[in-house]
Amino acid sequence: MPRILMVDDDRRMCGFVTKFLAREGFSAEFALDGSSMRDALAVTSFDLIILDLTFPRGEDGLSLARTVRATGHMPLLVLSAKCETVDKIVCLELGADDYVTKPFEPRELLARIRALLRRARGMGRGAPSAEAADNRRRFGTWQLDLDGRELIRPDTSRVALTSHEFRLLVALTERPGRVLTRDQMLDLVAHRQWAPFDRSIDVLVGKLRRKLDDGTGFQIIKTVRGEGYVFTPPPSH
Repeated sequence: MPRILMVDDDRRMCGFVTKFLAREGFSAEFALDGSSMRDALAVTSFDLIILDLTFPRGEDGLSLARTVRATGHMPLLVLSAKCETVDKIVCLELGADDYVTKPFEPRELLARIRALLRRARGMGRGAPSAEAADNRRRFGTWQLDLDGRELIRPDTSRVALTSHEFRLLVALTERPGRVLTRDQMLDLVAHRQWAPFDRSIDVLVGKLRRKLDDGTGFQIIKTVRGEGYVFTPPPSH
């Protein structure tokens, strides 16, 4: 039975959502503020967190999102009345896995939760290969640690990745030399369609490029004007 924690200051909404999820076979509880969330995370291992962005007192949702990401890699779904693109981009940069705006349809929320849990269970699975026998994916002198969800630089130092950065890099390393459109990339990362003026993928690619910069000037993720992006592994030496 998957365990879900909802963090929202609206007690009535929390009660409705947790009861709804319980009827659908989940173990759900809620926290009304950041302090209660931290207490819950200290004693229980959750499979998914639903997080609001605005709280009347204490830490805001963005600060709490950072705490969730520092705690572990469980899926994080933001449920907020904020509907501006910039809010969604900021949450994506912090590592949120999905974003649902209020008011929402309960069945849609349920579908998104199930999709996130399926992806979390399936992440990193597949037929083992000689290259990935130690659960690391290699490209040139770089390595992607599939267990630790970290990027290992040529100098062996480790770089932390957000959930979206990790998911996108996994998708790219599985498709070297193949041009991916923004729509395809967004579907691979967040299972939603790209819309005009949605810069979330461009922001994500920019963050990954900075983390993949080894000072040689070789660009691993190249822009294909008018089409999208292509992953080009660097030479091994």
